[in-house]
Amino acid sequence: MAKSDCKQKTIAAAGAELSYLKAGKGKPVLVLHEELGNPGWLAWQRQLAETRKVIVPLHPGFGVSPRIDWIRSVGDLANYYAQVMLEQDWVGADVIGFSFGGWIAAEMAAQNPGQFASLTLVAPMGIKPPQGVIRDLFEAPVEQYLAASVKDPASSEEFASLFGGAMTPEQFEHFQDATAEAARLAWQPYMNNPALYYRLGLARDLPTLMLWGKDDAIVPVSAASLYQDAIRDAKLVLFKDCGHRPEIEQTGKFLKKLANHLS
Repeated sequence: MAKSDCKQKTIAAAGAELSYLKAGKGKPVLVLHEELGNPGWLAWQRQLAETRKVIVPLHPGFGVSPRIDWIRSVGDLANYYAQVMLEQDWVGADVIGFSFGGWIAAEMAAQNPGQFASLTLVAPMGIKPPQGVIRDLFEAPVEQYLAASVKDPASSEEFASLFGGAMTPEQFEHFQDATAEAARLAWQPYMNNPALYYRLGLARDLPTLMLWGKDDAIVPVSAASLYQDAIRDAKLVLFKDCGHRPEIEQTGKFLKKLANHLS
């Protein structure tokens, strides 16, 4: 899909300015991006937009949409997005959340599962893993964090084209904004909410799919068992030889599992 086919819009929503990307037509799919900001318009999104309307909000404070002062936690951000969905007539959309965005989606489902038709969580943060730890955003330069997010950076052409070259000043500023805002919302406890596991019982009837790379070095796959315990009948798909980004590392398999779930 050409760049012109993916349009960026800026709206006044829930009392604040919000930018988002949109492409395609049909039933909406809300995509909540990761802790480093929106990684770009990816191949899987281009393919999904052939049959569905894909909407990617650019989180407040993550480098594009302005920061909103009253949002002090991921739960607050989830509440903000719930208001946006109501105002924009997106209620009833399918939602896909990646990493930090998966945590936002899970918080939204815990608050009001009825706002979604289905929930897809891709290696979500939000619940403390019983084994291993969620990788610290600030323990090393962002380039090292990015490299750790895939099992083999050299094996993915799309990953190399997005993240393998020299980082532009603008891209670096966006990364810095995004990581600073993620830390502001979720530093203590780090990238998890101890109450989320218990609150997700409200989402027990929401069709839920979790997609996770077996070799995830950002969010340990051990957290999947707690998400499955919390959301009754949640399905888990593990990708072999895959890190934190199955949508990039194994796009074909990822899309197949996603299509089955959304149908």
